[in-house]
Amino acid sequence: MKLLHVDASILGESSVSRQLSAAVVGRLRQAHPGIAVTHYDLGAEPIGHLTGAHLTAAQGGLAPGNTALQQDVARGLQALEDFLAADIVVVGAPMYNFSVSSQLKAWIDRLAVAGKTFRYTEKGPQGLAGGKKVIVASSRGGFYGPDTPAASLDHQERYLIGIFGFFGITDITFVRAEGLNISADHRTTSIAAATAEAAGLAA
Repeated sequence: MKLLHVDASILGESSVSRQLSAAVVGRLRQAHPGIAVTHYDLGAEPIGHLTGAHLTAAQGGLAPGNTALQQDVARGLQALEDFLAADIVVVGAPMYNFSVSSQLKAWIDRLAVAGKTFRYTEKGPQGLAGGKKVIVASSRGGFYGPDTPAASLDHQERYLIGIFGFFGITDITFVRAEGLNISADHRTTSIAAATAEAAGLAA
């Protein structure tokens, strides 16, 4: 069994999503001794954002002298292969400005490859990466659930459900700590509750 662990916070050790994703991975290691874990720290080592040069390279137009682009293209291809090979994907996804971090979006852009994670058919798009379990460790400064006044601003969790669903993945679980910026007490309580939820995840 293979697990892909992706952290996308820029806050390093201060990151709540990183703390929660580590708790989730710890639970899965406990449940599946010997599980192979691949870790991407997109905050410390981000994958480059797509450019026209990347698209040209994907069509066979990679300039032989552009070493930096060659390395970045190779890393993007490796990210795709690691994603496709994983049985479980754990994503540490903080909410930044009502959406995911740009680092996480850059990683997802490398996964959205026609013929690999999806394809278009006469009946509409079809996901090709189904059969995986995705667990998202989500952190939010406020409250954005469906019954809150700010629900329409949630372009973080809804986006992740949408894009992973587009890839054919329907088994998606969120471990959420929110309201982190409301007060110090609420922050502590929310993190504790989410950490306990991570520890109790069904394997």
